[in-house]
Amino acid sequence: MGWVARRIGVSLLLVWIVASIVFLAIHLVPGDPAELLLSSGGVAPDPGAVAELRDRLGLNLPLAQQYVSFLSGVVRGDLGTSLVDEYPVLDEILLRLPRTLELIAAGALIAVLVGIPAGTLAALRRGSAFDRIASGVAALLLAVPVFVVGTLLVLVFAQILRWMPAGGYVPLAEDPWRHLTLLALPALAIGKGLVAVVFRMTRASVLDALSRDFVRTARAKGLSPSRVLMRHVVRNALIPVLTVLALHMGTLLGGTVLVEYVFNWPGLSTPLLRAVEARDYPMVVGIVLTISALFVLLNLVMDLVYAALDPRIRHA
Repeated sequence: MGWVARRIGVSLLLVWIVASIVFLAIHLVPGDPAELLLSSGGVAPDPGAVAELRDRLGLNLPLAQQYVSFLSGVVRGDLGTSLVDEYPVLDEILLRLPRTLELIAAGALIAVLVGIPAGTLAALRRGSAFDRIASGVAALLLAVPVFVVGTLLVLVFAQILRWMPAGGYVPLAEDPWRHLTLLALPALAIGKGLVAVVFRMTRASVLDALSRDFVRTARAKGLSPSRVLMRHVVRNALIPVLTVLALHMGTLLGGTVLVEYVFNWPGLSTPLLRAVEARDYPMVVGIVLTISALFVLLNLVMDLVYAALDPRIRHA
């Protein structure tokens, strides 16, 4: 329990540091933040509008007081109101966050279901045709950008074969099958790179585990090949795989911006891009802070799973 408490404490500290950086970012930009938010096309904004926005955002208060007010609002779940449509930032995030999480989870699930079995099989058949072909495909998936893969998936499966819709969104409760068909292509696009990473890491880890003394000892005891593989080889090989998976969760979060745009998936990326273009400061801060906290949370979960697989971690 002490190790878990320390990990949670470190995660909360990271979230606080990120929140502080996000807060200070607007004040480190040269010039008046309110003028920067209202400036458009090089035309100076109306002084009255600037004064109103400064008062609305609390920019007239001392910096320390603004910082305390910002942190207290984050703790209460009050992220402010959008400057564009007067909509609460938290409500917009709560509406779209589950869609982004679903996309990330689907991409990670594809990576695990494809990468781990394929990597294990490639290691067991090292040097075979399957090993060479799978390794080549993995290298190709790592080399091709996510937006190119997304465009190709739309071209092949939506335009040529007409097996899948090109994009859009339907709630799961409204039409489960339609929802899954709309999720399939963006999940494949965002998970393609992680499939390659998991495959290569699994292959290397399984090859390393197969050469270990404990595997030879298990075989000498007369254990069946399947039991040696699942209990001794794969279980130990999964530890570095999970580490790599946790480190690349940030890549999945970053990839959602392009994937959601290509497939018109209404996640967090749409309001983020719109807010950046409109200089909607509260919306940008709220979404960036949410994505950062989500990244920290995903790594915390992976740390806990890592410790469950390897009890030595909890006593380190």
